[in-house]
Amino acid sequence: MTRVLSALVLLPIVVGAVWFLPPVATLVLALVAATLAFIEYVAIAAALGTSVPRAIPGAAVLGACAALGRGSAMIDVILMTALITIGAVAVASGRPGPEMLRNAAAAVFPIVYIGLPLGALAAVRVSGGREAVLLMMATIVISDSAQYYTGRSLGRRPLAPTISPKKTVEGAVGGLVFGTLAFVGGARVVFGETPVALLTLVGASISALGIVGDLFESLLKRSAGVKDSGAIIPGHGGVLDRIDSWLFAAPVYYAFVRYFRF
Repeated sequence: MTRVLSALVLLPIVVGAVWFLPPVATLVLALVAATLAFIEYVAIAAALGTSVPRAIPGAAVLGACAALGRGSAMIDVILMTALITIGAVAVASGRPGPEMLRNAAAAVFPIVYIGLPLGALAAVRVSGGREAVLLMMATIVISDSAQYYTGRSLGRRPLAPTISPKKTVEGAVGGLVFGTLAFVGGARVVFGETPVALLTLVGASISALGIVGDLFESLLKRSAGVKDSGAIIPGHGGVLDRIDSWLFAAPVYYAFVRYFRF
């Protein structure tokens, strides 16, 4: 019941902001999600024995999200500046050790794992319109639901037993099929002149990458020995738990909307 109530509160906020408000509102939502997801990422890293400072990587995550979301050409500058600054801070610490490279890599990773994908989603709102954003969200939701119900009714073979024991191959196939069909059906309205073959490829890619993104976040949590990335959303866990599929699917969708749609 708590899970349903949380969804009933969050869904109208997200959909309403995307549909009724200007594109900057979608970017604001992306920045809020990036902030919360980064905080959860730092906690997971700490559970893995990895030290990730919040100030510099956090600023870089938000900067990359905002730059891509606004269509700015400064993304390369932000990435290079973050890399140099994180490296300089590591040098200033003066503490050689086997953890040095691990900590530096973990500090850079959330920029591309969290900041850029959420910025890409905000950029889709600008270049593709509100319908394009909601189409990707709906595709992920339908794919996730199809995975659950197909896996529950037909699931026999485990998909990734050491990462997520409850996921099955049959559930993944169901998510891929229904997610692709949902995307193609919606995309025929949103991107009417784009060939069906290309829409099918994009829909299948979004659905498949959503599954991979979910498994990757599960891998992070299982490695850290935690059940959820956080507890900010009652019944759902953390923000990362809700957007893990988006983080892998959004970059491919962004590339399609910006460069390949008709």
